[in-house]
Amino acid sequence: MKDIKLRIKSVESTMQITKAMELVASSKLRKAKERAENSRPYFDLLYSSLCDVASAAGADVDSPFIKGREVKKTCYVVVAGDRGLAGGYNSNIFKLTASQFTDLSEACFLPVGKKAVEYFRKRGAEIISDEFMLVEEVNGDVSAKMAALICEKYLAGSFDKVVMVYTNFVSMLSQSPVVREVLPVKPKAAEKSEERKALTIYEPSPAVLFDQIMPAYVTGMVFGAVCESLASELAARRNAMDAASKNAGEMIEELSLKYNRARQGAITQELTEIVAGAEAQ
Repeated sequence: MKDIKLRIKSVESTMQITKAMELVASSKLRKAKERAENSRPYFDLLYSSLCDVASAAGADVDSPFIKGREVKKTCYVVVAGDRGLAGGYNSNIFKLTASQFTDLSEACFLPVGKKAVEYFRKRGAEIISDEFMLVEEVNGDVSAKMAALICEKYLAGSFDKVVMVYTNFVSMLSQSPVVREVLPVKPKAAEKSEERKALTIYEPSPAVLFDQIMPAYVTGMVFGAVCESLASELAARRNAMDAASKNAGEMIEELSLKYNRARQGAITQELTEIVAGAEAQ
């Protein structure tokens, strides 16, 4: 009975922690969800504009951002969580990243989030920067800094391709890890008539404008991915802590039933001993 009682107290303490973490995640989730939803129209418009510029420039665009080159090394921008206790959120991202390459020497990484930095450090992977440790602190300015670093190293030939791995926020109960190629850009054909194209004037030229807009494009990609990932992490943590709290409640019920049965058995045994003693006299 004493062991069962101690076990119940232990589970109750754990349940208080999981409940508190669930409430914290829930309070942050609403704001993160709104930020993720608000960032999507910006990225869609930016991508559409980039397609228009590339389509207008046509063969005149002589930019490494769009022409590409032989891929010898790929840079993976991996957005994971700042902490654990979020179900399979972090492990799903790392499994998806590992499935994208066969040889670690052919890849370098820009990890975003404490768990991502720790993961690639332990494996001795090439990290181009480890200063982006907290996903919650990544705002527009930080995203621009990351984009400038990516564009600079891409133009310098440090890597030939940029791929982003993050978690897309689908709903409160569903988060999907995705892979998206960032550079070189493969824009779709602009869906404009020849008459509308003729009405668009680019200054100084489509080719120059394309190179100038690239940092903003990469910034939008990074910021959008971070917003989606943060909302996904909080939703995953909320769901995991909710499930843990429910499991703890079920364990407490089962242990309480065992405790009551043991207590009832002890009382019955004492009564039996008393009756047996009285009959013996």
